[in-house]
Amino acid sequence: MPQHNTYLGISPQRKHYHQTMSSPTGQDTFKGWVAHDAKTPLRYTSYTPKPFTPTDVEISISHCGICGTDIHTLRSGWGPADYPCVVGHEIIGTVTRLGSAVSSQSNPNGIRLGDRVGVGAQSDACLRADCEACADGEESYCTRMTGTYNGRYSDKSKSYGGFAEKWRGPAHFVFRIPDSLPSAEAAPLLCAGVTVFAPMRKYGVGPGKTVGIVGVGGLGHLGILFARALGADRVVAISRSSGKKADAVGGLGADGFIATGEEKGWAKKYSRSLDVILCTVSAHDMPFAQYLRLLKRDGTFVQVGAPEDALPPLMAWSLIQKGVKVTGSNIGSPGDIRAMLALAAEKRVLPWIQKRDMVDVNQALVDMHEGKARYRYVLRNVNEQAKL
Repeated sequence: MPQHNTYLGISPQRKHYHQTMSSPTGQDTFKGWVAHDAKTPLRYTSYTPKPFTPTDVEISISHCGICGTDIHTLRSGWGPADYPCVVGHEIIGTVTRLGSAVSSQSNPNGIRLGDRVGVGAQSDACLRADCEACADGEESYCTRMTGTYNGRYSDKSKSYGGFAEKWRGPAHFVFRIPDSLPSAEAAPLLCAGVTVFAPMRKYGVGPGKTVGIVGVGGLGHLGILFARALGADRVVAISRSSGKKADAVGGLGADGFIATGEEKGWAKKYSRSLDVILCTVSAHDMPFAQYLRLLKRDGTFVQVGAPEDALPPLMAWSLIQKGVKVTGSNIGSPGDIRAMLALAAEKRVLPWIQKRDMVDVNQALVDMHEGKARYRYVLRNVNEQAKL
């Protein structure tokens, strides 16, 4: 990805909060860092957000984390992106506009003007009573879900993300940020945090359970932190090399470390030692069958990393011999996000971040792609909001 960018300036912080239905002067525009194809740098320019509706909120963005999904999308790695595209779905900012239908009574988050809030990877779903996923509070599995960017709303308007000055979308997927969580550290929780927390919550990670986290990166380091916060008896970090062992054990609190590319016979040595494995890597050549050897009888392997290529082949006996389960997990529901934020606030689960100015987004994306982040880059808009 080229490293050059052009920066045209950031608008001053909006001081006047208001509650209206739409702009009286016609279709409004936002400014952000826009991708026009898979090859050229993001360009700071204008774009047209979705029409403002009674159930929407508008946010002045202070911070936005960089997620691996951003890079996959920008280069059309998972399929052709819907250019022009503004990525970014770990958004923190301040509510500057409320739709007429949004109130503390109708909104489970009790969102008000001036609140500090966050937005994750999903910005809409059908929310119909006859939708099994939505009715069960599993909106992230709704067949009509809309991603925070590179998606389309029910009116066919495009969804745009957080590499921008403002964000607009449904209040149902906007969450108040607890006061004890700093904005920059809270940003990665909205995607990376809930992506690891939701399957841990679902598969009972806590006292009495041993957990393996494959990959010590943006997702994996949060996996270690949340497994500890949930009270797992033992947390084991798993990586190809021992390069991140000091971080995993000495800093993040893992109880053990397996370097699969260095330790001979590791699959046999640690066989039947883990109840749950959370795999955060996006590698098509990972030692899949050997990972399953680490599971106890009836153990669960959860894939959350999403490689652009197919997963490695697997022999049926890898599943049959111990009755293990191989499954996946897609981000998390609004309920998961609220529970995750509450736990993070209570236990002080703070991701390891490096702050980068939004104007340097193109270089930050290059550095992220090259694996330089330790362990999450968070972009900040250079205005008064970024001081939060």
